[in-house]
Amino acid sequence: MRHLLAAALLASTLSACATPRVRSAEAARFAGQVYVVTGASSGFGRGFAVRLGRQGARVVLAARRAEVLEEVAAEVRAGGGEALVVATDVADPAQVERLASAAVARFGRIDVWANIAGVGALGRFWEIPVADHNRVVDTNLKGLFAASHAALRQFVAQGHGTLVNMGSVESVVPIAYHSSYAATKAGVLSLGRSLNQELRHAGHGKRIKVATVMPWAADTPFFDHAANYTGRKGRMVIPDGPEKIVDALIWVSLHPREELPVGWKAHGAVAAHWLLPDLTERVSANIQRAEFEKASPQSPTSGSLHRPMAEGRGVDGGLRARMKTEDAARKGTK
Repeated sequence: MRHLLAAALLASTLSACATPRVRSAEAARFAGQVYVVTGASSGFGRGFAVRLGRQGARVVLAARRAEVLEEVAAEVRAGGGEALVVATDVADPAQVERLASAAVARFGRIDVWANIAGVGALGRFWEIPVADHNRVVDTNLKGLFAASHAALRQFVAQGHGTLVNMGSVESVVPIAYHSSYAATKAGVLSLGRSLNQELRHAGHGKRIKVATVMPWAADTPFFDHAANYTGRKGRMVIPDGPEKIVDALIWVSLHPREELPVGWKAHGAVAAHWLLPDLTERVSANIQRAEFEKASPQSPTSGSLHRPMAEGRGVDGGLRARMKTEDAARKGTK
């Protein structure tokens, strides 16, 4: 029976793998809406914020790098939106409270709060300093808790709102050498599920929603910013382009779903893990180890965990181009 159910799940899941996109008739719904976006200085957060600006939204930009946020704010305004820069380290609850207060003071409400800030640490768990693991938890989970708490208090007070949390395919399928990152992303998904039930019981379920977006690995500055103790640069098999995840973020902010895997690889991995969890985790670990073996050498680094880096300001991180160069070099030496 489990196998029959799994087959049906796999078929239905894979049939819905296309990344959802907002219809042109819905574009006007963004105009004047107030979005708080953490992690807005690069990657998904920057891409999401700029796209919102083009739709006429009012965007509150949060990240540690204030000077980069000013660049993003200029893009938001050039696209026709409004922007407010609030330099924020989400790992500090006081700074998160200041962010929420600044958003409400400027725009009067918050319609959507998107928790996109995130960091990672690559390597064998016991070879990564505990301080680095703790920082991953502080940002990805405790920071998200603080931000979700601030957002939901505001949503309850005003009677509506959508909380969009950035999970990962690793919310369901933990990948070796990403141990603390995978653990935090599992927590993100669990939190979203719990919150939706609490909101339902409190009578807010129809007006306040929590969505968890679960992408496959993507070509953003994440791998350049991550702590890395593998001896090799970070990479992942067949990474998606960041625009696919930005499309999903735009869509889910209008159509909140409790869980949204993005793309066929994320859908397939989630379905495979439901059917054969141990095998899926073994295969994923083997693939990740093989990818590290293909990568260029790199000295140990804590990346941007404890302090921001100047590098990695864009939406695209150049990962696919680097992987192509590394793969070509390997072929050339054979």
